[in-house]
Amino acid sequence: MSSLQDLTAKVVAFRDAREWKQFHNPKDCALSLVLEAGELLEIFQWKNGDEIDATAVARRQDVADELADIFNWLLLIAHDQGIDLAQALTDKIAVNDRKYPADKAKGTSRKYTEL
Repeated sequence: MSSLQDLTAKVVAFRDAREWKQFHNPKDCALSLVLEAGELLEIFQWKNGDEIDATAVARRQDVADELADIFNWLLLIAHDQGIDLAQALTDKIAVNDRKYPADKAKGTSRKYTEL
């Protein structure tokens, strides 16, 4: 398994070999991230109930490709902004743990302000 640093180095090297950094300002990278997330959503659009799970199975490679595209943009944005993505996630999990204590949030989809 590759580390986040290894994967980041790969996506940055891919980008740099093509001289695309000039196009990668924070707004356009964030826009690209959202567009890729939209492509993931499109796979499941108009599906309900069991169709959702069946589509996830039938289009597993498409889902994987879109997740990889999303991950690519996450790594590039974090790299360019000097953010340690692993630390940011660790910190956010701690914040969410305080907002959603297991004894109050277990089994409910209510927002933390409603717990």
